[in-house]
Amino acid sequence: MVCAGKGKQAVDAIVSVLEKSLRYLLLLRPGDLLDIALMAAVIYFGLGLVRSTRAEGILKGVGVLLLVLVVSGLLNLQSVNYLLSHMMEWGVLALVILFQPELRRILEEMGSRNVHLLRLLRSEEQVTELEQAIDQTVVACTEMSASRTGVLIVFERKNQLDEMVRSGTTLDAAVSGELLKNIFFVKAPMHDGAVIIRKGRILGAGCMLPLSKSVNLSRELGMRHRAGIGMSENSDAVVVIVSEETGSISVAVGGMLRRHLQPETLSKLLRNELMPPEEEEQEISERTGPLALLEQWIHSKRKEEQHAGEEE
Repeated sequence: MVCAGKGKQAVDAIVSVLEKSLRYLLLLRPGDLLDIALMAAVIYFGLGLVRSTRAEGILKGVGVLLLVLVVSGLLNLQSVNYLLSHMMEWGVLALVILFQPELRRILEEMGSRNVHLLRLLRSEEQVTELEQAIDQTVVACTEMSASRTGVLIVFERKNQLDEMVRSGTTLDAAVSGELLKNIFFVKAPMHDGAVIIRKGRILGAGCMLPLSKSVNLSRELGMRHRAGIGMSENSDAVVVIVSEETGSISVAVGGMLRRHLQPETLSKLLRNELMPPEEEEQEISERTGPLALLEQWIHSKRKEEQHAGEEE
């Protein structure tokens, strides 16, 4: 009898919850549904844009502070709660200041054609441009290495480099060996700066990069190498460097410098860093939602076409 009574109570509780949920849904107006959908879309795309910048780490830190604030309130830790609550009063202004570059970039992307769906539908074209950019970069660096022409080329990945682009001359051009050689020609006005490449296109030239603060660098390395290493320390970019003194080709990734590279090694390294097939397939397979399903379908079709081309 006791078990039967508890079972009846559980059923009644479930029925009560369903009835309340149904009444709540009946009260929703079409405007409420639209409001919820818009807010969900803003949060979804906002998080997607933040993921590609260093702001992701700052947001995680803010989340930890909020968690500590809640826990300190529950445990009655008055000193900690008082300090954090007063810090949060200035939190909105601090976030606006910290996220100023990211907020500006988000507004720019909202007004441009580079929204997520269009990037998805153009993914095959971008891969082709990236492959061409890598090939042309290898050709240009090989020739400029022979002539001992200084080169500094930055391949942007997830971290956006808009601030660096604004320090130079903004461009929007396909990567070609002749264009790179003209930019880095000794008497050209932009030869001392860096070229920044985003998704297979030259985004800027003559750009200034942050110098590495490491004290363990060899004294043989000049300002161009220190700038390339510094850029790789402050972002996930891949930086190609050609020494003006020796003609040696180097690549900086994650603060590490690989020197004295041959053209074939340079090509292989750039493809592995910029076009890793395993990571791309894993990232696409882990995504969820309607856009992810569309991306997975396009990715599978592209792989089928590639296999068909190889068989032919």
